[in-house]
Amino acid sequence: MTVLEDRIEMAESGDELTLDMMFAWLEKMPIPEGYKTEIVGGHIFMTPQRDTHWEIIANIYDQLRAKYPRKRVKSDVRIDYPGHLNGFASDLTLMAEDAAKDDRGLWRCEDVEFIAEVISRRTAANDYGPKKDTYASAGVPVYLIVDPYTGEWHLHTLPKDGTYHAGLSFGFGEEIDLTRTAVGLVLRTDEFPRD
Repeated sequence: MTVLEDRIEMAESGDELTLDMMFAWLEKMPIPEGYKTEIVGGHIFMTPQRDTHWEIIANIYDQLRAKYPRKRVKSDVRIDYPGHLNGFASDLTLMAEDAAKDDRGLWRCEDVEFIAEVISRRTAANDYGPKKDTYASAGVPVYLIVDPYTGEWHLHTLPKDGTYHAGLSFGFGEEIDLTRTAVGLVLRTDEFPRD
């Protein structure tokens, strides 16, 4: 069956569009190697992974792995969030120690303790806008945006009522003190490359 046939069948059956349906369509599509796909507010985004992007993700991953077991640190793994059709594959996710998958085999957003997103030019507005709002609505305690274009990082904490109530921004080279958060460590940024 093709994506078009799936859509026609869905329209004829009167079924409501779901994330599972959309991701099933994506699995049938020829997504180019090296591209990440996400669904933000019902819109599909495909983003190429650049070397700079990967270097920053790997750097943060290595720092998290110094404290946490591999099973708690995820990258590009689908997690569904509140709101209209939000299935994100965050660059880095730290799960709670007792995190468990739901009955569909997906990690639960309620178990997310930390998200790091390294922006790409074409999807930067998602990371700074709807994804930030969605993470706050889900109660993700710590959300970090790393921007290799400006050479800055932006930390968002204290989510309540769909908004982060604390924010801090600095340039690469400044440490990110997460010792008083669920993460409990300091992230170094002096080796983050710029684009």
